[in-house]
Amino acid sequence: MEGDAHAGKTVKHLFLAKKAPSRKNIRQVHLIPMELLDDLNGKGFSVSPGQLGENITTQSIDLLSLPVGCKLHIGEAAIVELTALRNPCVQIENFQKGMLKEVISKDDQGKIVRKVGVMGAVTAGGSVNPDDLITVELPDPPHKNLEYIW
Repeated sequence: MEGDAHAGKTVKHLFLAKKAPSRKNIRQVHLIPMELLDDLNGKGFSVSPGQLGENITTQSIDLLSLPVGCKLHIGEAAIVELTALRNPCVQIENFQKGMLKEVISKDDQGKIVRKVGVMGAVTAGGSVNPDDLITVELPDPPHKNLEYIW
């Protein structure tokens, strides 16, 4: 996203850039479902689109269930290829206390469940505007679940 702190071909995340500054940037765009924000607001938090660092807020798309390599066609020309789950960090507690435990949990098998959206890389640029249509293009099978990748 033009002007975003994570824009560019190599990793920009402050912690990750210190470890591997020449690593390919798979975190150019952060997408989060509006349904998560609605859930958080319903639990007494006050959060609006853009406040959790996301570039794009979606609606009626189950982002967390989409596979690696899924392409989201946004508006007339932009394409974002999904690469990983976003890992919520403790900084979310600075935003609102108690929010971290709402966006990260464990399933019945003890596996960490990250609920705070997905990351992607721009494969085709273009203008993105509020209320743009997002079309989901699944990759050829077999599909691989999105995971957190440091």
